[in-house]
Amino acid sequence: MLIVPRYSEERKAAVLAKLSPPHSMTVAALARQEGISDQTLYNWRTQARDEGRPVPGSKAKSDQWSAEAKLATVIETAALSEEELSQYCREKGLYPEQVRRWKEESLQGFQRSAEREKQLRKKSQSDQKQIKKLERELRHKEKALAETAALLVLRKKLDALWENDNEDD
Repeated sequence: MLIVPRYSEERKAAVLAKLSPPHSMTVAALARQEGISDQTLYNWRTQARDEGRPVPGSKAKSDQWSAEAKLATVIETAALSEEELSQYCREKGLYPEQVRRWKEESLQGFQRSAEREKQLRKKSQSDQKQIKKLERELRHKEKALAETAALLVLRKKLDALWENDNEDD
C-alpha cells in the first residue's frame, strides 16, 4: 500500500517560497532537495496561483507574469509602506517601479471598464430606439400586407362574380 505524505500549509508555503527570488530554484532542483515529487510541486504552485498568490512559473521575468499574478502582487502590496514595499520586492525579485506600473495599469483597466459600461448603456439605449422604430415599421407593413391580401381576395371574388354574370348572358 502506497502512503501519500501530508504536508502542512506552512511547509508548502516555505517550499514554494524557494521557487521565488532570492532562491529562484527550479521545480526539478527543489523536488530533489526537498524529496517531494515534481508533480506535487507543480500542483502546489497551481493551487497557489488559483488562490491568487503570486508564484513564479515557467516565465522567469516578472514582466511576463500572468495578469492574475500581477494583480495579486498589487493587492498584496497595497497597504505596505515604501520600506516594506522595497523589502517585499527584494524577496520576490521585483522592482517597486514594476509594482507601481502594474497598479496604474490595473486602475486604467478599471477606468476603461467604466467607460465601456457607459458606452454599452448608450448603445443599449440607441438599440432600444432602433428596435421600437423597426417594430413600428413592421406593424405598418403588416397592416399594408393584410390590406393588400384583403383586396386580392375581394378582386378574385369580383372576378368570379363577373365570370358568372358573363356565363348567364
